[in-house]
Amino acid sequence: MSRRAERRAAGVPQRPWGQVPRRLTPVEVISRDQVETIHHAACRVLAETGLRVLDGGARDRFRAAGAGVEDLTVRLDPGLVAERLATVPRSFRLLARNPARNLALGGANMVFASVGGPAYVMDLARGRRDGTLAEMEDYLRLVQALNVIQQEGGGPFEPMDLPAATRHLDIYAAQIRLLDKNWQTQTLGRARTLDGIAMAAIGMGAALDSLPAPCLLGIINTNSPLQLDIPMAEGLIALAEHGQVNVITPFTLAGAMAPVSLAGALVLQHAEALAGIVLTQIVRPGVPVMYGGFTSNVDMASGAPAFGTPEYAKAAMASGQLARHIGVPFRSSNVTSANAVDAQASYESQMAIWGAIMGGVHLMEHAAGWMHGGLTASFEKLLLDAEMLQMMQAVMEPVSTDAAELALAAIAEVGPGGHFFGAAHTLDRYREAFHRPLLSDWSPHETWKEAGGIGTAERAAALWPRLLAEYQEPVLPADRAEELADYVARRKAEGGAPMN
Repeated sequence: MSRRAERRAAGVPQRPWGQVPRRLTPVEVISRDQVETIHHAACRVLAETGLRVLDGGARDRFRAAGAGVEDLTVRLDPGLVAERLATVPRSFRLLARNPARNLALGGANMVFASVGGPAYVMDLARGRRDGTLAEMEDYLRLVQALNVIQQEGGGPFEPMDLPAATRHLDIYAAQIRLLDKNWQTQTLGRARTLDGIAMAAIGMGAALDSLPAPCLLGIINTNSPLQLDIPMAEGLIALAEHGQVNVITPFTLAGAMAPVSLAGALVLQHAEALAGIVLTQIVRPGVPVMYGGFTSNVDMASGAPAFGTPEYAKAAMASGQLARHIGVPFRSSNVTSANAVDAQASYESQMAIWGAIMGGVHLMEHAAGWMHGGLTASFEKLLLDAEMLQMMQAVMEPVSTDAAELALAAIAEVGPGGHFFGAAHTLDRYREAFHRPLLSDWSPHETWKEAGGIGTAERAAALWPRLLAEYQEPVLPADRAEELADYVARRKAEGGAPMN
């Protein structure tokens, strides 16, 4: 079946599954000299001020690699940083349970991942609320059903009807059962991370010591400014030991946890990212790792984080430059501070998406579904973002200038003063000539009004139940399903992973 035929066959109009390479040259919002200046400033921070590392095992690894360690503070010489950066792969592949869903990261390849980690869930009918396992499973079904979402982002929201110490096991089991796409693990402590790795191995049909490397990715957030806590260090080390992917992501909010100047915030972000990347290469040289850019600003009137701002977009593009400077694949995000699925949610997310793509992003985290500054996963926003991501993929398609596409015969056929509606060239191509929207309504105003004048959020609220109705659960071999259930039961009996 062709890509176009696949699109026509779908009940809900979507672009077909698949990564579309970024064909636009990344924007350079700062000069190469400025990139060098920020990099050297970050190296100076690591050498002089250092990073507070709360985990003794991580400090021991830094010390054994030649770093200076005094009490809780680790200082990294620029030579050590350069030595360890040299082993980072510039590109890598992530394996999925379904080999057709394997992902390429690096170069011009982009991966769009769904929202991961919020505390709450919301939809138009019921508003914001604590989530349940059943609702989380529905969200995962939508992630599977939406072709433009290529990776699940680490648990869409917390199922608060489950015990805190064991709910990660149910999240992982649902990710494996309901998706055949690649998914992200939690990294809060060694036990949770190892559970994710072990269960991923079961889902892949592999033994833990022969796990395809890599098939799992996890986000590691430093505690800005300049601190790596115990749970994140444990998660980082566990992933690296097993050949899986760390995404080192400082949370540098200019004016709060980072200097109020954009350059100062980027220096801090770069220093913290470098330290985490170096640690992965100390643990296992050559293991894939990503540079996470998440610099934004606060609202200086309230102190609340602001997302999708001009500063965020500029920081994303500059972060891409810094990641390319050190040869590490780049992660950014689609974010908004909006409190409703409205115009603000759209234009802030559009700003963030463009900032990420024009920054040369390889992994767009939270690409679909993020609301309330990251506190909430929204069913309708998932659809709104999927629409925008589909449009971005369409922008990336190449423009053909072969003889048929130049349409000289059609221009001659119609001639001066005519129209192209009935031209043979149009009739041959009109069904697939243009991007077909998932959510947008292109009706004339009168037609739209006669149909009830339904807004975008309301259309999304009607569409996601249709996608759920079309969802088909991917087959998980019976032996893997049984082994997975046995693992979850055993770990629950052992108490799971108590919160750090």
